[in-house]
This record gives sequence, C-alpha cells and structure tokens, in this order.
Amino acid sequence: MADEVKPISPLKNLLAGGFGGMCLVFVGHPLDTVKVRLQTQPPSLPGQPPMYSGTFDCFRKTLMREGIRGLYRGMAAPIVGVTPMFAVCFFGFGLGKKLQQKHPEDVLSYPQIFAAGMLSGVFTTGIMTPGERIKCLLQIQASSGETKYTGPLDCAKKLYKEAGIRGIYKGTVLTLMRDVPASGMYFMTYEWLKNIFTPEGKSVNELSVPRILVAGGFAGIFNWAVAIPPDVLKSRFQTAPPGKYPNGFRDVLRELIRDEGITSLYKGFNAVMIRAFPANAACFLGFEVAMKFLNWAVPNL
Repeated sequence: MADEVKPISPLKNLLAGGFGGMCLVFVGHPLDTVKVRLQTQPPSLPGQPPMYSGTFDCFRKTLMREGIRGLYRGMAAPIVGVTPMFAVCFFGFGLGKKLQQKHPEDVLSYPQIFAAGMLSGVFTTGIMTPGERIKCLLQIQASSGETKYTGPLDCAKKLYKEAGIRGIYKGTVLTLMRDVPASGMYFMTYEWLKNIFTPEGKSVNELSVPRILVAGGFAGIFNWAVAIPPDVLKSRFQTAPPGKYPNGFRDVLRELIRDEGITSLYKGFNAVMIRAFPANAACFLGFEVAMKFLNWAVPNL
C-alpha cells in the first residue's frame, strides 16, 4: 500500500469529485430509475401480474411509454447535488485518512481506510437526503400516471410547503444507515483493488485506465451489496404518503417482510448491479483524470 502521501486540497477535491459525480449520474441514472420503480411498485393483486416482472421488463416499458427522457427522469436533482456531494465525499475520505495518521507518511490498514470511508458517508448525508427524496418522487410519479410535480424545484417547494424542512429531509436516518457502511466498503474496495492491480515497483498513481475502471466498477458492486437493503427501505419510506409509517423504517421493514418476504429487501438487485459497475467505473475514472489534470495544470492550488 506504499504510495506518496499528498496534502488534501479541498478545491481540487471539489472540482475532481464533482466531475466524477457527474460522470456517475450520466452513466448510471437510467438504471437508477428502473431500480426505484421496481422497489416502489405496489404488490400485485391476486391473479394479476405485477406492474414490472423484472429489470429488463421495467426498462423496456419505461423506454416504450416515455422514451429516453423517461429513463433520465429526475436526473436534475442528483446532477445539482453531485458536485458538492462528491466534493464532500472525497474530501471526507481524505480527512478521515488524515485524522488517523500520526505522520503524513503513515500507511493505513484496510480497516482504517474503511473507517475513513464511513466518515465520508456521514458527511454526504446532508446533501444526499433531499436529492434522493426529490429524485425518488419524480421517478415514481411518471409510472403512477399522476403528475404532482413539474420538476425538482417544484417538488422541493411543495415538500417544504407541506411539511417544512422535515419533509425535504425525510429519510435521513435510512440514508445514514445506507451510506455510512456502504461508503466504507466503497473506498476500501477501491484502494484494495488499486494496490492489487499496481505492478511491483510502480506507483498507484501510474495505474492504467482499464485497471482504474475495473477497480472503480467492483468498488461500486461491493458498495451496493452492502447498501441495497437500507436503500429499499429508504425508497419506500421517502415515497410513502405522510403518516403511513409513524415509526419510521421499522414500520417499513415490518410491512415489507410481512407482505413480500425477506427477498423484498433485495428488490431492484439486478438493476443496481448492472448499473453499479459502469457508473462507478466512470466516477473513479473521472475523478482520477480530473485530479491528474489539476495536479498538472495548477500544482499549487
């Protein structure tokens, strides 16, 4: 795990993390729409087929009924949030590493990298929660046939009018439950694979593009393997009518297991995993490319 330790630059993290985040959203949003619609579709009536039989059926029906724009519905909210969110995410990870070092040259163990990643999940929750809330509501309204919100800003205004800031931040605890352990797994996996893929005698900073893509893609898969159950609960909770789950995620969990079984916690698994590799490969490649450019163009920034 030997590598040159560089000082944290918040501005470089802002720019590179924002670019990586935009790459992730653009590549991954269509399957994120599919995931949310699968997770929030109502149980089918006896003798009736479900609204969507699976990932590819949902993708096909969305594309046929709404066109390519349907797959990118709700993307404005995450796009607006990705620059500060990924800046905070990567900065939080770097800060988490720095806090555990007694000296700048100290090499961290993988559990310490996991802990640094968990800190980044705490940092990003404040930005992620309202973006996820708005995104989920916009993604499901098209499939339900109801048009309550004309766009992200209209959705935010109506949520604030109905329930204040609590309405916008509905699902904060579940977002923390999802992102804290998942972010730890995300960064630990990426650092682990980068070290495995680095030839002996070479620096991690010299890793080739294909190897960065593979490391980033598998980091995304491991991230979502941890995140899917709380993500299912979060999607259901954030899109539920006010007052449906007075006890929060415990009511959601109880209802899901009672009505649909334990496997319901892995709704959207195929869509998530199909999306995870290319989206997170694009994110880390975007981040690494942007950081290299910034280090070359403005080394003292």
